[in-house]
Amino acid sequence: MGFKHHFELMAKYNRRMNAQIYEQALKLDQTDLEKDMGAFFGSVFGTLSHILVGDLLWLARIKSHSSAYHSLDVVENYPKPSALNDILWRDINDLHQTRIAVDGTIIQWIAETTESDFDRPFSYKSTQGQEFHKNFAEVLSHIFNHQTHHRGQVSTLLNQLRCDIGVTDFIVDIPG
Repeated sequence: MGFKHHFELMAKYNRRMNAQIYEQALKLDQTDLEKDMGAFFGSVFGTLSHILVGDLLWLARIKSHSSAYHSLDVVENYPKPSALNDILWRDINDLHQTRIAVDGTIIQWIAETTESDFDRPFSYKSTQGQEFHKNFAEVLSHIFNHQTHHRGQVSTLLNQLRCDIGVTDFIVDIPG
């Protein structure tokens, strides 16, 4: 199995898990969504917003990759976060619709990659302007791991609010 196949699976897993999380989050009222429950980004809403902000920051950086992925041209249409705790949407429905669109963009972008893309070095700047040079495949692993990490936090917060997001295991998405 190559990197491309693995990242295609991860992109589909992310879309499924985001759908399951939002299905439950959409049942909550704004008070419960924004209730500070002690998570790093405070609330269900704050954490969901952070996940999406992180994706937008990374997709904007990856748009500059030497492979010039055309599927990432839509990134220009999204708000431009400047910090990891930016709240770019105030309404869960707007956040949800953007999440659906970004998940589709991620799937299209991964489909556009080639196996050789993953071995290339990738340079980017952090939100503080610090420059980094890393292996592209490892950067992509970070992006997917970042979503998984914070979805785990949201899963716990939703559980505390008596919402069950269902099966979260990646193994469900791995073909036999």
